[in-house]
Amino acid sequence: QVQLVESGGGLVQAGGSLRLSCAASGRTFGSLNMGWFRQAPGKEREFVAAISRGGGATYYADSVKGRVTISRDNAKNTMYLQMNSLKPEDTAVYYCAATSRFVWADPFSHSAYNYWGQGTQVTVSS
Repeated sequence: QVQLVESGGGLVQAGGSLRLSCAASGRTFGSLNMGWFRQAPGKEREFVAAISRGGGATYYADSVKGRVTISRDNAKNTMYLQMNSLKPEDTAVYYCAATSRFVWADPFSHSAYNYWGQGTQVTVSS
């Protein structure tokens, strides 16, 4: 089992920045491919960014590309999401996800992940 705990959400004005963290426990962190998803009220959960086990490969949704950076520190068992130039449409609950599966078929799909955190709220005011 893997436990994921997000932190760093909050209320920020448009144009501001936030850094989300996801702390993992229960399994060797470096064996996990990981990602961030978000869900706004009344909308489906959507992909934000993903990062491979060693951090060598990263993936971003078009809606956040250039404004968001995903990273990880395997020594600290923590993944990060640095978000800049935030927009009101970025308002959502942000979820950390991880997969222990050997094959990471589709990093963009929520079905590729078998562990999820409880989420952290990000609210961007205009």
